Amino acid sequence: MTLPIDPSQLDEDDIGVKRTTLEMSHEDAIEHVRTVFTDAGFGIPVEFSPSELLNEKVDADRDPYYVLGACNPAIADRALDASEDRMGGLFPCNVVVWEEEPGVQTVYHVSIMRIARLVGMAPDDDAMADIIEDTGELADEAFEAL
Repeated sequence: MTLPIDPSQLDEDDIGVKRTTLEMSHEDAIEHVRTVFTDAGFGIPVEFSPSELLNEKVDADRDPYYVLGACNPAIADRALDASEDRMGGLFPCNVVVWEEEPGVQTVYHVSIMRIARLVGMAPDDDAMADIIEDTGELADEAFEAL
């Protein structure tokens, strides 16, 4: 299969990578991220621990790893309209918290809106550019508050 884009030509800005480190327990970091993203205008309709699941199901011995599925309903609605409903395949926007070592957590996020545009799930037009800008501003606000 030939990829529609050359991943080696992309940088972190192209996919909207945001990353920070928190010096606190894993549980406190999850609560902090949940609160900050909620205050920035996101709901958290989905959250789960892949590490707990994998450790239980396949004895993976993974360090703590947690996913918070963040969603701003008004922007999600616009993204569904702009993408002829295809964006739902990437919902929600995930914010991941993983433990680097006890007391040190990484918080990581990529822009599903940018990725959807890059792979052709969403159009490369002004409406999608506005959605990407709006979600980027909300994510920036949240990461600045972390």
